[in-house]
Amino acid sequence: MMVMMKKLTLLIFDSTGAPVRQTSIPKTLLPMTVLFFMGAAIVIVLGIANYHRLKTETKDVHNLRSSLQAQEERVVEQQDQIVAFAQKFDSLKTQLAELHGFEQKIRIIANLEAGNGGSSMFGVGGADPEDLNPATMIEQDYQGLVRDMHVEIMEIDQASHAQRDSFSSIFGQLEGKRNLLAATPSIRPVKGWISSRFGYRESPFTSRREFHRGLDIATHAGSPIISPADGIVTFAGKKGLMGNMVTIEHGFGMVTRYGHIQKILKKKGTHVKRGQTIALVGNTGRSTGPHLHYEVRLNGVAVNPTKYFFD
Repeated sequence: MMVMMKKLTLLIFDSTGAPVRQTSIPKTLLPMTVLFFMGAAIVIVLGIANYHRLKTETKDVHNLRSSLQAQEERVVEQQDQIVAFAQKFDSLKTQLAELHGFEQKIRIIANLEAGNGGSSMFGVGGADPEDLNPATMIEQDYQGLVRDMHVEIMEIDQASHAQRDSFSSIFGQLEGKRNLLAATPSIRPVKGWISSRFGYRESPFTSRREFHRGLDIATHAGSPIISPADGIVTFAGKKGLMGNMVTIEHGFGMVTRYGHIQKILKKKGTHVKRGQTIALVGNTGRSTGPHLHYEVRLNGVAVNPTKYFFD
């Protein structure tokens, strides 16, 4: 009669292969033991898998965190750039406004015509750069923000072109005034004392009332006669009762005439500058003594020369 074994004997060997211990396991516990070891093996495998998964996920999280940090730094940099652009726009608009104000002062001081630059100037101002909130600006629609900045650039560009044209206009007007001032007989042509003024007088030759079209300035013979303004000598020679005479055209309808000259120093067609000697005082023609007969004519009409004496 066969007797079934109730226990399972396990031999445990050392590293040399020699048995070191013998263990008996009841046969009824064998399935449970197998299940236990299988469960343990599964738990170990799952633990190892979870460890590798967590290690990979930890690495991914670290990489993601580094990427997010880099993106945050770029966002901060972009925010700073937007604020810097806004500050630059406001600065440029303020500078253009100051230039426009300076232009108006120049026009007032120089008595120039009002320019057209003011009508094309945009409204200057906008947000105070210190009040700008970068986070709020970034939250706005990006495309809308870009469009707004593009509009700002266009406005500044148009205003700068208008201001440039306005300053060109000022330069042209000042150049015209400079030429006018250079052509205006503003200094005395000779040193001396006025012996006969502009207007009606009693003729020293006929004792009749006559209109004297200039000034008689008495001085020593040979005294230098200077041009009171820039111009061109259009006549230099003898002229009837005026004796030796010089005529200078200064432009803008201005003409000056010099009579009773002793010696003419500039020929016809010569360009002369204000203060340049053109002749010497004499007593030629109909004259009672050495003096200069000086006339100023505006558009062909004799005017009082003393109105043009600024010295």
